[in-house]
Amino acid sequence: MEGFTNVALGYLSAGIGAGIVALGAGLGIGKIAAAACEGIARQPEASGEIRLSMLITAAMIEVIGLIGAVTCILMALK
Repeated sequence: MEGFTNVALGYLSAGIGAGIVALGAGLGIGKIAAAACEGIARQPEASGEIRLSMLITAAMIEVIGLIGAVTCILMALK
């Protein structure tokens, strides 16, 4: 890897890591939303509880995604 420096490889790995974090968070929230819609369709009377647990879980996934993105930014700035 003659043309690459450590700084360039750090930027490359930070960009790839941020992409993977965003992809994982998007897939996780999509799967949660699909399961919640299916659950509400099967049991409409439990829609409030299902919606609340979906929002809490989605918030946790967003926090994990944010932590991953901040880690990638810090890795790029180091």
